[in-house]
Amino acid sequence: MTDTRIADMHVHSSASDGTFSPSALLAEAKKAGLCAMALTDHDTMDGIAEAVAAAEDLGIELVPGVEFSTEYKDCEIHVLGYYLSEEYPPLRAKLEEFRDFRSTRNVRMVERLQEEGFSITMEDLTRRAPDSVLTRAHIARFLCETGQVPDIKTVFSEYIGEHCRCYIERPKISPKEAVILIREAGGLAVLAHPVLYKLSEADLKQVIQEMKEAGMCGIEAVYSENSKEDEIYFRQMADSFGLLVTGGSDFHGTNKPDIKLSVGKGDLKITYDMLSALKDLRNK
Repeated sequence: MTDTRIADMHVHSSASDGTFSPSALLAEAKKAGLCAMALTDHDTMDGIAEAVAAAEDLGIELVPGVEFSTEYKDCEIHVLGYYLSEEYPPLRAKLEEFRDFRSTRNVRMVERLQEEGFSITMEDLTRRAPDSVLTRAHIARFLCETGQVPDIKTVFSEYIGEHCRCYIERPKISPKEAVILIREAGGLAVLAHPVLYKLSEADLKQVIQEMKEAGMCGIEAVYSENSKEDEIYFRQMADSFGLLVTGGSDFHGTNKPDIKLSVGKGDLKITYDMLSALKDLRNK
């Protein structure tokens, strides 16, 4: 019997670049009728403890997770990790490395933006988001809210997106390395939103094969930016590789205002069946 209760396996809080605190995010999940949610902040698990406590109070199943930024053939690839132990020393060390670099990276990007003539300081950003881990999303929102650029898309496409003039490269690991780290930390690894990657079909299949051989178990084939044809294609690809199908909205709060929890842009359908399949695999 299928379980069609609502879930969402890809959600961000203010611990990375979302706008809701972990506890506020769970309150939103409750309003949206979710029975389960995975918190998958970028390169950090700092929000998990708060989310777990809020989930217990609200009767929502909370899946501890993370989203790693990796690189393959000059393309940024994201890898979701579920149920991994943040106490695993190599995982903790890698997340601390990413966190420490993020701080210096923000300073350098702000300096470059100042050189471009923008009025922005680290003090401005900290004052507006005192309890958040500052990210490029905070920079973009500040420039929009202060009327210096027309919209967030412009900030990323012209200034702080990859390869733009104010962008600072960050340390990355390979998708295979991320999968291995997730598996060693007791977790399950899933390829996030393959629709977003500018890879040839051959390269995409190659990286999926390498990740599967390293222990990856699934592909996020149900995703907010997919067309119906995309979803069919990625479901078929998951099946051809013997991988599970997962789904996530990639909710970021007001940083992605057109994306809603679980339903994405309105017609996304993420059911508990997808999470059940992951849990069954984990328990084997």
